[in-house]
Amino acid sequence: MPDAKKKTVAPAARGKSGRPGGRPPGVAKVKKAGPREWIGGARLRTLPLAVAPVALGTATAYIVTDDGWHWVRALLCLAVALGLQIAVNYANDYSDGVRGTDKNRVGPSRLTGSGAASPRAVLGVALAFFGLAALAGIALVVLTGFYWLLAVGAVCIVAAWFYTGGKKPYGYNALGEVAVFVFFGLVATAGTMYVQVGEVSFENWLAGTAIGLISVAVLVINNTRDIQQDKLAGKRTLSVLIGNRASRILFAVLLLAPYGILVVFTLEFVNAYFAYATLLIALPAVIIALTAKTAKELILVLQLTSFAGLAYGLILSWAIAF
Repeated sequence: MPDAKKKTVAPAARGKSGRPGGRPPGVAKVKKAGPREWIGGARLRTLPLAVAPVALGTATAYIVTDDGWHWVRALLCLAVALGLQIAVNYANDYSDGVRGTDKNRVGPSRLTGSGAASPRAVLGVALAFFGLAALAGIALVVLTGFYWLLAVGAVCIVAAWFYTGGKKPYGYNALGEVAVFVFFGLVATAGTMYVQVGEVSFENWLAGTAIGLISVAVLVINNTRDIQQDKLAGKRTLSVLIGNRASRILFAVLLLAPYGILVVFTLEFVNAYFAYATLLIALPAVIIALTAKTAKELILVLQLTSFAGLAYGLILSWAIAF
């Protein structure tokens, strides 16, 4: 009996997607991230809130010393603040992306969640910025001799990572607002003053409280926009817990409260009342937040709030120092 011929099976055609048979119908090809997308991943609209506390800390340091401006230390503080802010933004992109939290985003797309960049690449960028912030912090410690601040820096990095990273991220359990207020308000402002003059004044704590509240307002409006998507992903932010309407009211209170604090500064610094001009940005943000119907409107609120925070911090810093 002759041998049966072996039946040969042609390999399945492969499309550019790498899948047998090509890309499934209806599935759009994901464009790989270029410079614009990577810069967007840094979330530039959040960076003003890293600048403002450093400016306030430097101004409050200047008025209690006869040594003038400590520009090198101030710039190193700015490097730490910006490095940590950018690092936590990329770290959040990575952690939320690998968890699938960003699968149903309504805001700007993320590098990891959209597939535009590999998780490993995004994590690498996050770690690089953590490293840059750490180097700037170490330089500050060497200049000042306050070696115990190494522990504070380590806590800041750990807190930044576990906001959305790790097995039980605290940002998924309604604690993100507390962390933002502490680290991007009190710690950033007080730390900037302390490394320059070795003390922290009442005015500094007050300024840190004000800018911390504005930073929390940014987070609240961001999470308000993402309530439905966060619910689907199992992310229990404060906004998810208290609901849409309460979140918008909370945002308004957080953003306007610093203008009450500003009254104290006007009693001590003759030019502090100029900071009330930033209400021209803050009030529209509040009105839009309370009446917005779409995610696009809430994104505008987030942008306005960031600019209001920067303007508030810079004008008040000028009023304190001059």
